[in-house]
Amino acid sequence: MTTKAALTSKYIIETVAPIFNKNGYAATSLSDITKATGLTKGAIYGNFKNKEELAYASFKYMVKFLMKPLFEHMELSNSPIRKLFLITDFYSNYYEFSKPLGGCPMLNIGVDANHNNTYLLKKVRELIQRIQDQLCTIIEDGIENGEISSEINAMQYAKRIDTMIQGAVFMTHTMEDDFYMKDTMKQIDNMIINEMKL
Repeated sequence: MTTKAALTSKYIIETVAPIFNKNGYAATSLSDITKATGLTKGAIYGNFKNKEELAYASFKYMVKFLMKPLFEHMELSNSPIRKLFLITDFYSNYYEFSKPLGGCPMLNIGVDANHNNTYLLKKVRELIQRIQDQLCTIIEDGIENGEISSEINAMQYAKRIDTMIQGAVFMTHTMEDDFYMKDTMKQIDNMIINEMKL
């Protein structure tokens, strides 16, 4: 059974996560948090020892919320090469999906934390590494299955794909134009077809 404290923590995270994502760690004040939740400072710090802990919990929540649909979309196929195309298919529509939440938490918090919070920056870097490792595994599985060329350096291409996606996310949200997202996903698809696919 979920305790009252756990329910309160969940409520705080779900309410505050989009605020942290939109405003950043440094720009989100305690008054922003109490105003949004309707809770007192004591109630907030009764559930989280400090603002940093709440910011990290909010970051984790936002990442899970935005990444879960991607992983579900990738489950549409067991083929590694098809999974790569499913990733680009998902990100083609990422702008409309992530816009109401203030954009991509990895990008937002990564840029913000780079100058303000070494702990949060470390967590963002760990997440980026995990994503690149997962991409690398998909590519390695594709090589093993005979779908992807064995001449391919799996980690190099995993980093390249991730870099292209994150760059497109940045440009799309900065310019408020999903051309960057859709065009870059087409470029990745062409790279998969012309450079990776057997």
